[in-house]
Amino acid sequence: MPLDLANPIQLAIALGPDLIMLTGAMILLVWSAWRPDGAGHQRAVGIGSLVLTVITGAAVIWYLLRGFHPTAAGVVAVDTYRWLADIILLLGTALTIAMAVDYNEREGIGSAESHVMLLFGASGMMLLAAARDLILVFLGIELVSVCVYALSAMNRRSVRGAEGALKYFLLGAFATGFLLYGIALLYGATGSTNIATIGARIVELGVTSSPLILIGVALLLVGFGFKVALAPFHMWAPDVYEGAPTPVTAYMAASVKAAVFVAFLRVWAEAFPGRFVGWQGAVIGLAIVTMVAGNVIALLQRNIKRLLAYSSIAHAGYLLVAIATGTAAGVEALLFYLFAYTLATMGAFAIVSSVGSLGDSGQRVDDYAGLWGVRPWLAAAMTVFMLALLGFPIIGGIGFFAKWYVIRAAITAPTPLVLLAVILVLTSAISAGYYLYVVMVMFMRPRPADAVPVGGGGLTRAVIIASAILILALGIYPQPLLDAARAGPEAARRANAAAVAPSPAPR
Repeated sequence: MPLDLANPIQLAIALGPDLIMLTGAMILLVWSAWRPDGAGHQRAVGIGSLVLTVITGAAVIWYLLRGFHPTAAGVVAVDTYRWLADIILLLGTALTIAMAVDYNEREGIGSAESHVMLLFGASGMMLLAAARDLILVFLGIELVSVCVYALSAMNRRSVRGAEGALKYFLLGAFATGFLLYGIALLYGATGSTNIATIGARIVELGVTSSPLILIGVALLLVGFGFKVALAPFHMWAPDVYEGAPTPVTAYMAASVKAAVFVAFLRVWAEAFPGRFVGWQGAVIGLAIVTMVAGNVIALLQRNIKRLLAYSSIAHAGYLLVAIATGTAAGVEALLFYLFAYTLATMGAFAIVSSVGSLGDSGQRVDDYAGLWGVRPWLAAAMTVFMLALLGFPIIGGIGFFAKWYVIRAAITAPTPLVLLAVILVLTSAISAGYYLYVVMVMFMRPRPADAVPVGGGGLTRAVIIASAILILALGIYPQPLLDAARAGPEAARRANAAAVAPSPAPR
């Protein structure tokens, strides 16, 4: 169905799922503030938030099946890429809310507004998936960031949470400056903040080597690099992930990272030519540094949340390989990878949330010793999640295919990125040192007498079971997910066209 994005009514139709989420979130915000904080109230608002997320997801699927498309380029994307990204982001949000309901009840956090903050964060992430203008990209990133700043310090009794949130806020504000300066320089060089218009004018004016463009691209890389925790802009992540409530950590590690990568790819695919060496070389360098630093430092971690934080940094490097290809195969690989990574990360943090008691105890890897003897199904599920993040075939489910598609995209690019593919394989082998260490501790060490308790509410158990089943089932038959990733997103076609088109000579 064609949509004229210059028409305000049809623009509102194009933003239908986003408006459903925002409207529902505002209603739930009023409801959450209407009654005093308490365990029952926060659970009720959490269930309402979960229902709203499902309704929004159903609206996204309806838009996807109806085949909405714009009659001309505008500030909002109406394409398959956006809808598929929204499904991944809403899946992560729903799993986070389910975990948060049980976690808040255990920790005595009666603030129902925390669930609404997750919904507003999801609204920002959906805006990032839809944005085809750098101003909207900035607004989406800031909406997500403001919500996550508050959520990181949600547990007011946690000193580590307050410390991590303050670090995140200060460094995030600093990174925002880089992002804004980058947008300003690109506007100065091209006269537009529209992503497609920037790409067209770079080619038309032949300014690929312009200092304004090069510095603007560098500043954008710094801004995006901070938000997805690329090395060397990753220093905030371990402290924030460790101090934040476990469901919020999962939300940052999976959904927030996925949303920024979705916007990152659209900006790079549409705004800059595929052979624009000024950005491709920098992205390749960042990918290498991030993969190596994330995996090597993770080997030294004995706190499970810090270990998963550095694992998240390493996976950001893998995702950057897909972006560096600048091809349709790279876009497909990124969407497939984000889905697999979201499931594995959410499942792993759901188990972290289940192991421990009041005060977020149970964060040491040694606290998982002998888990097989007391909760065999939890140990089996954690094994699936660790091996999925490792990229191990069969037991690791779709984790293996996720890395394989990224490697294939790298080596089949117009200019094969063989070095990146080799480093991805080598660093994945290094990651076995800490993923398999967690598995070894669960199965081969005895359970100490003073071990932390293992529990978890019904919704958290549902997250673990659903994530493990999907990972294993799609690992046996990944074709439906691969077909969805190949559904013809406009961003993929633009990226492929830009990758094979010769770059104009600078004037």
